[in-house]
Amino acid sequence: MNSSDIKTVQTLLSTPKSIVIVPHKNPDGDAMGSTLALCKYLIKIGHKATVIAPNDYPHFLKWLPGHEDVLIFNSSIIAAKEKIEEAHVIFTLDFNDFSRTGDMGEVLATSNADFVMIDHHQQPSDYAVVTYSDTSMSSTCEMVYHFLDALDATDQIDADMASCLYTGIMTDTGSFRFPSTTATTHKVIAHLIASGADNSGIHRNIYDTNSYSKLQLLGVALKNLRVLPEYKTAYITLSQKELDDHKFQKGDTEGFVNYGLSLKGIIFAVIFIENKADTIIKMSLRSKGDFSVNEFARAHYSGGGHTNAAGGKSDLSLEETIAQFISILPRYKDKL
Repeated sequence: MNSSDIKTVQTLLSTPKSIVIVPHKNPDGDAMGSTLALCKYLIKIGHKATVIAPNDYPHFLKWLPGHEDVLIFNSSIIAAKEKIEEAHVIFTLDFNDFSRTGDMGEVLATSNADFVMIDHHQQPSDYAVVTYSDTSMSSTCEMVYHFLDALDATDQIDADMASCLYTGIMTDTGSFRFPSTTATTHKVIAHLIASGADNSGIHRNIYDTNSYSKLQLLGVALKNLRVLPEYKTAYITLSQKELDDHKFQKGDTEGFVNYGLSLKGIIFAVIFIENKADTIIKMSLRSKGDFSVNEFARAHYSGGGHTNAAGGKSDLSLEETIAQFISILPRYKDKL
């Protein structure tokens, strides 16, 4: 953050205000960790703050401190709209375009509040009075830590806030193994542990909560794994029937795409997940090295994200989506 942005934020927060904090649709650990931590800070300094998530989030995040007070937009539309209409300031975290909030985006777009964006994805939209965007950051949770540091407020980080921030950094860095994990990231983590984050307990809460049906679904995903060696690409498919047969819950397929990327010689991996309720095929894309899945997703699948991690969607059937995907790959052979 530059000095001008810091002054703007300080002015916005100088008197008690009604504040809404928003993560993206289908929020993950970074989205929920960052919003909940920021919410706790804002309440601490005298504001009336509420986290409003566009839709529900995975069960393995429902231990996070403060999660019980989150308002879910698509199940409490009237109450959520009232909060947004009353808001003087709206923080948008871990996304940079209103479209990433689904139906909630239309409501946000008509708000008269001052927006503050904190995000580490590429190509941010221009809707905020303060845009704190840094694609080099490991996570939005790490950015929230630096945001607090810029406000001379890291001494306000208590055990609950530390747990939320640790969770987002851990999940978005693949337990600190992705290239975005820097020496600074580890310094931040050290402070969070010193502030009360139970690192081993958080890891258990996130990763050691598998159901039998989830592991069976993983088996199906691995059985459906296909490799295209000429393009150093692997992909996984999951149909709606396969999800239903294994009692799919939100978050159950988290990380499945990384099994494709773990194969020797593979630098591009995708998982295609059928979602009949939304009539789309949801896609998660991962890569190694310089191959940009952000550019690939933006060019072909109405998506985006980071160089090595992105999301997208297709309106075609699962079979047609796979056929289209395979037909596109020859254009990228030189890059793969």
